[in-house]
Amino acid sequence: MKVVLRGGVELEDPLGTTIGFVEAYPGYDAPDSRPGSFDESDLRHANRGGARISAAQIAAILERRRRIERALRSIPPEASLVDADIPWRPLTRLFDAFADISGIGFSKMTKALHPKRPALIPLLDSVVQAYLAVDEPKASFGERATTLVRSYKQDLDRNLAALRQVQRDLVSRDYGSLSEVRVLDVLVWSAYVPARR
Repeated sequence: MKVVLRGGVELEDPLGTTIGFVEAYPGYDAPDSRPGSFDESDLRHANRGGARISAAQIAAILERRRRIERALRSIPPEASLVDADIPWRPLTRLFDAFADISGIGFSKMTKALHPKRPALIPLLDSVVQAYLAVDEPKASFGERATTLVRSYKQDLDRNLAALRQVQRDLVSRDYGSLSEVRVLDVLVWSAYVPARR
């Protein structure tokens, strides 16, 4: 089954693309055993996934640890972007916990948060943000991030059958389990990064 992205971009081999990515970048998508906590180890893990969060930024984020954990705990660990009932308000509060930290944007934030809620939070790096092309400059940091996630959900819903087939095939080939959100992220990133070089 192919995946169809915006602008009519068709990915004929989403499984092969995803396997190539997983093999090239192992480790980031390992299951998180502490979905309700948030500490320095989560930020270090994000850095291993390419976040580049500085020591000063880590310290600033950790000053908000209680607020972040409170927001995380208001969102069920199994919450998924494919669900009918998505916790949009708690998600916006979680994102807003990262607002106004110098040098912390959607990319670094979601690289730190995605492992906590892998079926709900996509990695909103610059490639995915440009792909979604959504901008609401008057909204809060959290509202703008949530708007991007809502836009992302449109692509997820449109390609859900194909993404779930990729999930099943990954498991059957012993590559482990990735959420539909992560599979789509990998495919968008893989499709659009070469065009940016």
